[in-house]
Amino acid sequence: MATSSTREPWLMENGNVKVLTREKHGRTAQNMSTSSLRKKSDMTLVSKVPISFLRQFLANLQEVILGTKLSVLFPAIPLAIIAHYCGFAKPWIFGLSLIGLTPLAERISFMTEQITFYTGPTVGGLLNATCGNATELIIALFALWQHKVDVVKFSLLGSILSNLLLVLGTSLFCGGLANLHSEQKYDRKQADVNTVLLLLSLLCHILTLMFRYAGDDTAYSPNDTLQLSRASSIIMLVAYVAYLCFQLWTHREYFEAEEEEDDDLVSEEAPVLGFWSAFIWLAGMTVVIAVLSEYVVGTIEEASASWGISVSFISIILLPIVGNAAEHAGAVIFAFKNKLDITLGVALGSATQIALFVVPVSVVFAWVLDINMNLDFNLLETGSLALSVLVTAFTLQDGTSHYMKGFVLLLCYVVISACFFVSNGSTTNSGNGLNLGLNSSSK
Repeated sequence: MATSSTREPWLMENGNVKVLTREKHGRTAQNMSTSSLRKKSDMTLVSKVPISFLRQFLANLQEVILGTKLSVLFPAIPLAIIAHYCGFAKPWIFGLSLIGLTPLAERISFMTEQITFYTGPTVGGLLNATCGNATELIIALFALWQHKVDVVKFSLLGSILSNLLLVLGTSLFCGGLANLHSEQKYDRKQADVNTVLLLLSLLCHILTLMFRYAGDDTAYSPNDTLQLSRASSIIMLVAYVAYLCFQLWTHREYFEAEEEEDDDLVSEEAPVLGFWSAFIWLAGMTVVIAVLSEYVVGTIEEASASWGISVSFISIILLPIVGNAAEHAGAVIFAFKNKLDITLGVALGSATQIALFVVPVSVVFAWVLDINMNLDFNLLETGSLALSVLVTAFTLQDGTSHYMKGFVLLLCYVVISACFFVSNGSTTNSGNGLNLGLNSSSK
Protein backbone atom coordinates (compact mmCIF):
# COMPACT_ATOMS: atom_id res chain seq x y z
CA MET A 1 0.00 0.00 0.00
CA ALA A 2 1.25 3.47 -0.81
CA THR A 3 2.70 5.55 2.03
CA SER A 4 3.61 9.21 2.32
CA SER A 5 7.25 8.35 1.71
CA THR A 6 6.54 6.58 -1.55
CA ARG A 7 3.99 8.95 -3.05
CA GLU A 8 5.29 11.92 -5.06
CA PRO A 9 3.57 15.19 -3.99
CA TRP A 10 3.46 16.57 -7.53
CA LEU A 11 0.96 13.87 -8.45
CA MET A 12 -1.58 15.44 -6.12
CA GLU A 13 -3.39 18.76 -6.21
CA ASN A 14 -1.64 21.76 -4.59
CA GLY A 15 1.26 19.58 -3.49
CA ASN A 16 -0.85 17.73 -0.93
CA VAL A 17 -0.41 13.99 -0.56
CA LYS A 18 -3.58 12.06 0.00
CA VAL A 19 -2.96 8.50 1.18
CA LEU A 20 -5.93 6.18 0.97
CA THR A 21 -6.34 3.01 2.93
CA ARG A 22 -7.15 -0.28 1.29
CA GLU A 23 -10.92 -0.02 1.39
CA LYS A 24 -13.59 -0.44 -1.20
CA HIS A 25 -14.37 2.69 -3.16
CA GLY A 26 -17.36 1.34 -5.03
CA ARG A 27 -15.50 0.18 -8.11
CA THR A 28 -18.02 -1.10 -10.61
CA ALA A 29 -17.57 -3.87 -13.14
CA GLN A 30 -17.08 -1.24 -15.82
CA ASN A 31 -14.23 0.30 -13.81
CA MET A 32 -12.59 -3.08 -13.31
CA SER A 33 -13.01 -3.92 -16.98
CA THR A 34 -11.37 -0.80 -18.36
CA SER A 35 -8.62 -0.94 -15.70
CA SER A 36 -7.36 -4.13 -17.36
CA LEU A 37 -6.26 -1.94 -20.30
CA ARG A 38 -4.29 0.50 -18.18
CA LYS A 39 -0.54 0.48 -17.64
CA LYS A 40 1.76 2.06 -15.14
CA SER A 41 3.52 5.23 -16.19
CA ASP A 42 7.24 5.74 -15.65
CA MET A 43 7.60 9.13 -13.95
CA THR A 44 11.42 9.11 -13.76
CA LEU A 45 11.96 11.84 -16.34
CA VAL A 46 8.97 13.92 -15.31
CA SER A 47 10.08 13.98 -11.66
CA LYS A 48 13.29 15.77 -12.70
CA VAL A 49 11.47 18.80 -14.11
CA PRO A 50 12.35 21.68 -11.77
CA ILE A 51 9.23 23.83 -12.21
CA SER A 52 6.44 22.52 -9.95
CA PHE A 53 3.49 23.55 -12.11
CA LEU A 54 5.06 22.17 -15.29
CA ARG A 55 6.04 18.99 -13.48
CA GLN A 56 2.48 18.40 -12.31
CA PHE A 57 1.06 19.14 -15.77
CA LEU A 58 3.46 16.73 -17.50
CA ALA A 59 2.73 14.06 -14.88
CA ASN A 60 -1.00 14.37 -15.45
CA LEU A 61 -0.50 14.41 -19.21
CA GLN A 62 1.56 11.22 -19.05
CA GLU A 63 -0.99 9.48 -16.84
CA VAL A 64 -3.89 10.47 -19.10
CA ILE A 65 -2.36 9.91 -22.53
CA LEU A 66 0.19 7.16 -21.93
CA GLY A 67 -1.53 5.41 -19.03
CA THR A 68 -3.55 3.15 -21.33
CA LYS A 69 -2.65 0.36 -23.71
CA LEU A 70 -4.83 2.13 -26.28
CA SER A 71 -2.58 5.21 -26.38
CA VAL A 72 -1.44 4.19 -29.88
CA LEU A 73 -4.91 5.21 -31.13
CA PHE A 74 -4.76 8.80 -29.84
CA PRO A 75 -3.11 10.16 -33.04
CA ALA A 76 -6.38 9.41 -34.86
CA ILE A 77 -7.99 12.33 -32.99
CA PRO A 78 -5.87 15.17 -34.42
CA LEU A 79 -5.81 13.39 -37.78
CA ALA A 80 -9.63 13.40 -37.86
CA ILE A 81 -9.71 17.12 -37.05
CA ILE A 82 -7.07 17.87 -39.68
CA ALA A 83 -8.95 15.76 -42.23
CA HIS A 84 -12.14 17.69 -41.48
CA TYR A 85 -10.62 21.14 -41.91
CA CYS A 86 -8.47 20.16 -44.91
CA GLY A 87 -11.46 18.85 -46.82
CA PHE A 88 -10.50 15.17 -46.92
CA ALA A 89 -13.02 12.63 -48.18
CA LYS A 90 -15.88 12.06 -45.75
CA PRO A 91 -15.22 8.30 -45.34
CA TRP A 92 -11.71 9.12 -44.07
CA ILE A 93 -13.11 11.56 -41.52
CA PHE A 94 -15.67 8.97 -40.45
CA GLY A 95 -13.10 6.19 -40.03
CA LEU A 96 -10.57 8.35 -38.16
CA SER A 97 -13.28 9.69 -35.85
CA LEU A 98 -14.43 6.18 -34.99
CA ILE A 99 -10.89 5.10 -34.17
CA GLY A 100 -10.34 8.23 -32.08
CA LEU A 101 -13.44 7.53 -30.00
CA THR A 102 -12.08 4.16 -28.85
CA PRO A 103 -9.41 5.34 -26.36
CA LEU A 104 -11.57 8.26 -25.24
CA ALA A 105 -14.27 5.90 -23.96
CA GLU A 106 -11.71 4.12 -21.76
CA ARG A 107 -10.24 7.40 -20.50
CA ILE A 108 -13.70 8.68 -19.49
CA SER A 109 -14.01 5.64 -17.21
CA PHE A 110 -10.53 6.38 -15.83
CA MET A 111 -11.43 10.00 -15.03
CA THR A 112 -14.67 9.10 -13.28
CA GLU A 113 -12.82 6.53 -11.18
CA GLN A 114 -10.21 9.13 -10.19
CA ILE A 115 -12.97 11.51 -9.10
CA THR A 116 -14.56 8.70 -7.08
CA PHE A 117 -11.53 8.65 -4.77
CA TYR A 118 -12.41 12.17 -3.62
CA THR A 119 -16.21 12.09 -3.72
CA GLY A 120 -16.93 8.59 -2.44
CA PRO A 121 -18.63 5.60 -4.07
CA THR A 122 -22.12 7.11 -4.25
CA VAL A 123 -21.20 10.18 -6.27
CA GLY A 124 -18.79 8.04 -8.26
CA GLY A 125 -21.59 5.62 -9.02
CA LEU A 126 -23.76 8.47 -10.23
CA LEU A 127 -20.92 9.63 -12.46
CA ASN A 128 -20.63 6.14 -13.91
CA ALA A 129 -24.40 6.08 -14.38
CA THR A 130 -24.21 9.18 -16.59
CA CYS A 131 -20.74 8.86 -18.15
CA GLY A 132 -20.58 5.08 -18.53
CA ASN A 133 -22.00 5.31 -22.05
CA ALA A 134 -21.03 8.90 -22.79
CA THR A 135 -20.01 8.09 -26.36
CA GLU A 136 -23.39 6.60 -27.29
CA LEU A 137 -25.28 9.40 -25.55
CA ILE A 138 -23.32 12.20 -27.24
CA ILE A 139 -23.60 10.58 -30.67
CA ALA A 140 -27.35 10.21 -30.13
CA LEU A 141 -27.79 13.84 -29.09
CA PHE A 142 -25.79 15.14 -32.06
CA ALA A 143 -27.76 12.91 -34.43
CA LEU A 144 -31.01 14.24 -32.98
CA TRP A 145 -29.75 17.81 -33.33
CA GLN A 146 -29.30 17.08 -37.04
CA HIS A 147 -32.75 15.40 -37.20
CA LYS A 148 -31.24 11.97 -37.96
CA VAL A 149 -33.65 9.91 -35.89
CA ASP A 150 -32.85 6.62 -37.60
CA VAL A 151 -29.14 6.96 -36.79
CA VAL A 152 -30.09 7.41 -33.14
CA LYS A 153 -32.32 4.36 -33.11
CA PHE A 154 -29.87 2.18 -35.02
CA SER A 155 -26.83 3.11 -32.90
CA LEU A 156 -28.60 2.59 -29.57
CA LEU A 157 -30.14 -0.69 -30.71
CA GLY A 158 -26.73 -1.80 -31.91
CA SER A 159 -25.13 -0.99 -28.55
CA ILE A 160 -27.65 -3.16 -26.72
CA LEU A 161 -27.27 -6.04 -29.19
CA SER A 162 -23.48 -5.74 -29.08
CA ASN A 163 -23.36 -5.95 -25.29
CA LEU A 164 -25.83 -8.82 -25.00
CA LEU A 165 -24.58 -11.00 -27.86
CA LEU A 166 -21.11 -9.96 -29.02
CA VAL A 167 -19.46 -8.94 -25.74
CA LEU A 168 -21.15 -11.53 -23.55
CA GLY A 169 -20.87 -14.20 -26.23
CA THR A 170 -17.17 -13.61 -26.85
CA SER A 171 -16.47 -13.51 -23.12
CA LEU A 172 -18.31 -16.74 -22.32
CA PHE A 173 -16.81 -18.49 -25.34
CA CYS A 174 -13.21 -17.45 -24.64
CA GLY A 175 -13.61 -17.91 -20.90
CA GLY A 176 -15.06 -21.38 -21.42
CA LEU A 177 -12.18 -22.44 -23.66
CA ALA A 178 -9.61 -21.04 -21.23
CA ASN A 179 -11.23 -22.85 -18.29
CA LEU A 180 -12.23 -26.15 -19.85
CA HIS A 181 -11.36 -28.16 -16.75
CA SER A 182 -12.96 -25.88 -14.18
CA GLU A 183 -16.63 -24.94 -13.89
CA GLN A 184 -17.33 -21.26 -14.41
CA LYS A 185 -19.84 -19.83 -11.97
CA TYR A 186 -21.27 -16.39 -11.33
CA ASP A 187 -23.70 -14.72 -8.94
CA ARG A 188 -27.13 -14.62 -10.55
CA LYS A 189 -28.41 -11.74 -8.39
CA GLN A 190 -26.96 -8.96 -10.53
CA ALA A 191 -27.80 -10.78 -13.76
CA ASP A 192 -31.42 -11.26 -12.67
CA VAL A 193 -31.88 -7.57 -11.85
CA ASN A 194 -30.47 -6.44 -15.19
CA THR A 195 -32.50 -9.02 -17.10
CA VAL A 196 -35.77 -7.88 -15.51
CA LEU A 197 -34.97 -4.25 -16.36
CA LEU A 198 -34.13 -5.19 -19.95
CA LEU A 199 -37.47 -6.98 -20.20
CA LEU A 200 -39.21 -3.81 -18.96
CA SER A 201 -37.48 -1.79 -21.68
CA LEU A 202 -38.39 -4.43 -24.25
CA LEU A 203 -42.04 -4.28 -23.17
CA CYS A 204 -42.11 -0.53 -23.85
CA HIS A 205 -40.70 -1.07 -27.35
CA ILE A 206 -43.04 -3.96 -28.19
CA LEU A 207 -46.15 -2.15 -26.98
CA THR A 208 -45.26 0.88 -29.08
CA LEU A 209 -44.74 -1.35 -32.12
CA MET A 210 -47.96 -3.32 -31.54
CA PHE A 211 -49.91 -0.12 -31.01
CA ARG A 212 -49.29 0.73 -34.66
CA TYR A 213 -50.87 -2.55 -35.82
CA ALA A 214 -53.65 -2.85 -33.23
CA GLY A 215 -57.20 -1.78 -33.97
CA ASP A 216 -58.60 -0.07 -37.04
CA ASP A 217 -55.97 1.25 -39.46
CA THR A 218 -58.10 4.31 -40.17
CA ALA A 219 -58.12 5.21 -36.47
CA TYR A 220 -54.33 4.97 -36.10
CA SER A 221 -52.51 8.24 -35.51
CA PRO A 222 -48.72 8.62 -35.39
CA ASN A 223 -49.25 11.19 -32.66
CA ASP A 224 -50.75 8.49 -30.42
CA THR A 225 -47.61 6.37 -30.82
CA LEU A 226 -45.51 9.42 -30.05
CA GLN A 227 -47.41 10.17 -26.86
CA LEU A 228 -47.19 6.53 -25.76
CA SER A 229 -43.44 6.58 -26.40
CA ARG A 230 -42.91 9.71 -24.35
CA ALA A 231 -44.96 8.33 -21.45
CA SER A 232 -43.04 5.03 -21.64
CA SER A 233 -39.74 6.91 -21.67
CA ILE A 234 -40.63 8.71 -18.47
CA ILE A 235 -41.54 5.38 -16.86
CA MET A 236 -38.22 3.90 -18.02
CA LEU A 237 -36.34 6.83 -16.48
CA VAL A 238 -38.21 6.30 -13.21
CA ALA A 239 -37.17 2.66 -13.34
CA TYR A 240 -33.57 3.71 -13.97
CA VAL A 241 -33.60 6.02 -10.93
CA ALA A 242 -34.95 3.13 -8.85
CA TYR A 243 -32.18 0.97 -10.30
CA LEU A 244 -29.58 3.52 -9.19
CA CYS A 245 -31.01 3.54 -5.67
CA PHE A 246 -30.93 -0.26 -5.67
CA GLN A 247 -27.36 -0.31 -7.00
CA LEU A 248 -25.82 2.51 -4.95
CA TRP A 249 -27.62 2.28 -1.63
CA THR A 250 -29.94 -0.59 -0.75
CA HIS A 251 -28.16 -3.50 -2.48
CA ARG A 252 -24.72 -2.15 -3.28
CA GLU A 253 -23.08 -5.50 -2.49
CA TYR A 254 -24.71 -7.03 -5.58
CA PHE A 255 -22.81 -4.71 -7.90
CA GLU A 256 -19.46 -4.06 -6.29
CA ALA A 257 -16.72 -5.81 -8.20
CA GLU A 258 -14.60 -8.11 -6.09
CA GLU A 259 -11.06 -6.79 -6.11
CA GLU A 260 -8.22 -9.27 -5.94
CA GLU A 261 -4.50 -8.94 -6.23
CA ASP A 262 -3.54 -9.23 -9.87
CA ASP A 263 -0.15 -8.41 -11.33
CA ASP A 264 -1.77 -7.62 -14.69
CA LEU A 265 -3.92 -4.83 -13.27
CA VAL A 266 -2.79 -1.35 -12.42
CA SER A 267 -3.21 -0.78 -8.69
CA GLU A 268 -5.96 1.71 -7.90
CA GLU A 269 -5.31 2.00 -4.15
CA ALA A 270 -4.64 5.73 -4.46
CA PRO A 271 -5.46 8.38 -7.07
CA VAL A 272 -2.85 9.47 -9.57
CA LEU A 273 -4.70 12.66 -10.48
CA GLY A 274 -6.00 15.44 -8.28
CA PHE A 275 -9.73 16.10 -8.13
CA TRP A 276 -9.69 19.25 -10.25
CA SER A 277 -7.20 17.77 -12.69
CA ALA A 278 -9.47 14.76 -13.22
CA PHE A 279 -12.53 17.00 -13.52
CA ILE A 280 -10.87 19.27 -16.10
CA TRP A 281 -9.60 16.29 -18.11
CA LEU A 282 -13.08 14.73 -17.96
CA ALA A 283 -14.67 17.92 -19.27
CA GLY A 284 -12.03 18.31 -21.97
CA MET A 285 -12.38 14.74 -23.22
CA THR A 286 -16.15 15.09 -23.25
CA VAL A 287 -15.72 18.07 -25.58
CA VAL A 288 -13.39 16.03 -27.83
CA ILE A 289 -15.93 13.18 -27.89
CA ALA A 290 -18.58 15.71 -28.88
CA VAL A 291 -16.42 16.97 -31.76
CA LEU A 292 -15.68 13.47 -33.06
CA SER A 293 -19.32 12.45 -32.62
CA GLU A 294 -20.39 15.39 -34.76
CA TYR A 295 -17.95 14.23 -37.44
CA VAL A 296 -19.31 10.67 -37.26
CA VAL A 297 -22.94 11.78 -37.55
CA GLY A 298 -22.19 14.25 -40.32
CA THR A 299 -20.27 11.79 -42.50
CA ILE A 300 -22.11 8.51 -41.94
CA GLU A 301 -24.24 8.76 -45.11
CA GLU A 302 -21.20 9.53 -47.28
CA ALA A 303 -19.27 6.64 -45.70
CA SER A 304 -22.24 4.37 -46.34
CA ALA A 305 -22.41 5.33 -50.00
CA SER A 306 -18.65 5.08 -50.48
CA TRP A 307 -18.30 1.69 -48.81
CA GLY A 308 -21.48 0.24 -50.28
CA ILE A 309 -22.82 -0.61 -46.82
CA SER A 310 -26.19 0.50 -45.50
CA VAL A 311 -26.46 3.12 -42.76
CA SER A 312 -28.36 0.59 -40.67
CA PHE A 313 -25.46 -1.89 -40.77
CA ILE A 314 -22.86 0.79 -39.98
CA SER A 315 -24.94 2.16 -37.08
CA ILE A 316 -26.07 -1.15 -35.61
CA ILE A 317 -22.89 -3.19 -36.10
CA LEU A 318 -19.80 -1.02 -36.72
CA LEU A 319 -20.43 1.92 -34.38
CA PRO A 320 -20.95 -0.17 -31.20
CA ILE A 321 -17.99 -2.48 -31.94
CA VAL A 322 -15.54 0.40 -32.34
CA GLY A 323 -17.03 2.74 -29.75
CA ASN A 324 -16.99 0.16 -26.95
CA ALA A 325 -13.88 -1.75 -27.93
CA ALA A 326 -12.01 -0.89 -24.72
CA GLU A 327 -14.81 -1.99 -22.41
CA HIS A 328 -15.40 -5.11 -24.47
CA ALA A 329 -11.75 -6.13 -24.38
CA GLY A 330 -11.73 -5.79 -20.60
CA ALA A 331 -14.80 -8.01 -20.28
CA VAL A 332 -13.12 -10.74 -22.32
CA ILE A 333 -9.91 -10.48 -20.27
CA PHE A 334 -11.79 -11.06 -17.03
CA ALA A 335 -13.66 -13.99 -18.55
CA PHE A 336 -10.27 -15.56 -19.32
CA LYS A 337 -9.44 -15.15 -15.62
CA ASN A 338 -12.70 -16.85 -14.62
CA LYS A 339 -14.15 -13.66 -13.13
CA LEU A 340 -17.53 -13.79 -14.80
CA ASP A 341 -19.23 -11.50 -12.29
CA ILE A 342 -17.18 -8.60 -13.65
CA THR A 343 -17.84 -9.69 -17.23
CA LEU A 344 -21.60 -9.88 -16.66
CA GLY A 345 -21.52 -6.53 -14.88
CA VAL A 346 -19.92 -4.95 -17.94
CA ALA A 347 -22.16 -6.51 -20.60
CA LEU A 348 -25.51 -6.46 -18.82
CA GLY A 349 -24.85 -3.22 -16.93
CA SER A 350 -23.98 -1.34 -20.10
CA ALA A 351 -26.98 -2.77 -21.98
CA THR A 352 -29.30 -1.80 -19.12
CA GLN A 353 -27.88 1.70 -18.97
CA ILE A 354 -28.47 2.24 -22.67
CA ALA A 355 -31.95 0.70 -22.64
CA LEU A 356 -33.29 2.50 -19.55
CA PHE A 357 -31.30 5.74 -19.63
CA VAL A 358 -29.82 6.67 -23.01
CA VAL A 359 -32.85 5.63 -25.09
CA PRO A 360 -35.50 7.45 -23.02
CA VAL A 361 -33.22 10.50 -22.61
CA SER A 362 -32.97 10.61 -26.40
CA VAL A 363 -36.76 10.53 -26.70
CA VAL A 364 -37.13 13.31 -24.13
CA PHE A 365 -34.40 15.39 -25.79
CA ALA A 366 -36.15 14.98 -29.14
CA TRP A 367 -39.37 16.07 -27.41
CA VAL A 368 -37.64 19.25 -26.25
CA LEU A 369 -36.40 19.89 -29.80
CA ASP A 370 -39.92 19.18 -31.14
CA ILE A 371 -38.65 16.21 -33.14
CA ASN A 372 -40.90 13.19 -33.49
CA MET A 373 -38.80 10.35 -32.12
CA ASN A 374 -40.73 7.39 -30.72
CA LEU A 375 -39.91 3.95 -29.36
CA ASP A 376 -41.18 2.20 -32.50
CA PHE A 377 -37.94 0.70 -33.83
CA ASN A 378 -39.86 -1.20 -36.55
CA LEU A 379 -40.54 -4.90 -36.75
CA LEU A 380 -37.12 -6.25 -37.72
CA GLU A 381 -35.22 -4.12 -35.21
CA THR A 382 -37.63 -4.74 -32.33
CA GLY A 383 -37.78 -8.45 -33.11
CA SER A 384 -33.98 -8.66 -33.03
CA LEU A 385 -33.93 -6.89 -29.68
CA ALA A 386 -36.64 -9.14 -28.22
CA LEU A 387 -34.98 -12.38 -29.29
CA SER A 388 -31.58 -11.15 -28.06
CA VAL A 389 -32.92 -10.34 -24.59
CA LEU A 390 -34.75 -13.67 -24.37
CA VAL A 391 -31.76 -15.70 -25.56
CA THR A 392 -29.52 -13.93 -23.06
CA ALA A 393 -32.02 -14.47 -20.23
CA PHE A 394 -32.21 -18.21 -20.94
CA THR A 395 -28.42 -18.41 -21.24
CA LEU A 396 -27.86 -16.94 -17.78
CA GLN A 397 -30.61 -18.74 -15.89
CA ASP A 398 -28.55 -21.45 -14.11
CA GLY A 399 -25.57 -19.49 -12.75
CA THR A 400 -22.96 -21.52 -14.63
CA SER A 401 -21.25 -21.08 -17.98
CA HIS A 402 -19.31 -22.97 -20.63
CA TYR A 403 -18.02 -22.15 -24.08
CA MET A 404 -21.10 -23.51 -25.86
CA LYS A 405 -23.29 -20.77 -24.39
CA GLY A 406 -20.95 -18.10 -25.66
CA PHE A 407 -20.71 -19.75 -29.06
CA VAL A 408 -24.51 -19.70 -29.47
CA LEU A 409 -24.68 -16.02 -28.50
CA LEU A 410 -21.98 -15.23 -31.06
CA LEU A 411 -23.85 -17.12 -33.77
CA CYS A 412 -27.00 -15.14 -32.93
CA TYR A 413 -25.03 -11.93 -33.38
CA VAL A 414 -23.61 -13.12 -36.72
CA VAL A 415 -27.10 -13.94 -38.00
CA ILE A 416 -28.46 -10.55 -36.94
CA SER A 417 -25.45 -8.82 -38.53
CA ALA A 418 -26.02 -10.69 -41.78
CA CYS A 419 -29.71 -9.72 -41.68
CA PHE A 420 -28.96 -5.99 -41.43
CA PHE A 421 -26.16 -6.28 -43.99
CA VAL A 422 -28.50 -7.62 -46.68
CA SER A 423 -31.55 -5.58 -45.66
CA ASN A 424 -29.98 -2.32 -46.99
CA GLY A 425 -32.33 -0.33 -44.78
CA SER A 426 -35.42 -1.45 -46.69
CA THR A 427 -37.30 -2.30 -43.49
CA THR A 428 -36.84 1.14 -42.02
CA ASN A 429 -39.32 2.76 -44.36
CA SER A 430 -42.27 0.62 -43.30
CA GLY A 431 -44.86 2.13 -41.06
CA ASN A 432 -43.36 5.33 -39.75
CA GLY A 433 -41.93 6.92 -42.87
CA LEU A 434 -38.42 7.44 -41.54
CA ASN A 435 -35.84 7.69 -44.25
CA LEU A 436 -32.48 6.38 -43.08
CA GLY A 437 -31.50 9.37 -41.00
CA LEU A 438 -32.58 12.10 -43.41
CA ASN A 439 -34.47 15.17 -42.29
CA SER A 440 -37.87 13.59 -42.86
CA SER A 441 -37.84 12.62 -39.20
CA SER A 442 -38.37 16.20 -38.12
CA LYS A 443 -41.79 17.50 -37.24
